[in-house]
Amino acid sequence: MNIDFGATATDYAKHRAGFPSSLFNKLSEYGIGLPGQNIVDLGTGTGTLARGFADRGAYVIGIDPSVSLLEQARLLSESVQLKVDYRVATAENTELPDASADVVTAGQCWHWFDRPRAVQEITRILRRNGSIAIAHFDWIPLKGNVVEATEQLIKAHNPVWEMGGRNGLYPLCLQDIGEGGFREIRTFSYDVFVSYTHEAWRGRIRASAGVGASLTQEKVEVFDQELATLLEARYPTPILQVHHRVWAAIAKSPL
Repeated sequence: MNIDFGATATDYAKHRAGFPSSLFNKLSEYGIGLPGQNIVDLGTGTGTLARGFADRGAYVIGIDPSVSLLEQARLLSESVQLKVDYRVATAENTELPDASADVVTAGQCWHWFDRPRAVQEITRILRRNGSIAIAHFDWIPLKGNVVEATEQLIKAHNPVWEMGGRNGLYPLCLQDIGEGGFREIRTFSYDVFVSYTHEAWRGRIRASAGVGASLTQEKVEVFDQELATLLEARYPTPILQVHHRVWAAIAKSPL
């Protein structure tokens, strides 16, 4: 699949639920996201992690290759009067100085990176005893739930999509940072339910890799109408409670 989240930037900004505040509270227990820290958020997208850290008093640089997503990120930050320095660059080449970050984060994006090169770049820009935090916030398909039904519909419209049926856990990240020499690796996860109206869930799905970021606009519209029909028929309650899982890996920089 050719993935371009910039093609769905508006839906992405409006409908993709940001990380819950509980994640930032949990990360702070590990010394991540504290007031005054210099944080670099890779693959920042519309800035969900970046804004959360800025709101807690950190100095944040948000890095992303998509101009369209960064435009949405700036608008969202301005709307809540938060200052984030958004820059067009990549996780593999941030163009930042050596040893300039206390913390490097990556939310919902590690799998899109050239991971060995990203690890090298993170090691370069982290200060001594700096920290990395890789976080995910995924919908969870379970038998009979709205996520499972939605994923089946995505697959019907986009057969090459292979990101369904996941459990929200990312052991490959641990291998990546372990092989990169990162220390004191720890993980945590917990489940939450996110409320969506039918319209908002449709928008969230349009903003996903398997739909708006990879299908033509015409095909997206056909899919969206079929999803609307499915929701009305099988999940008629006005507010959907959608099962999600928060997962994070944290570690200290190599010596």
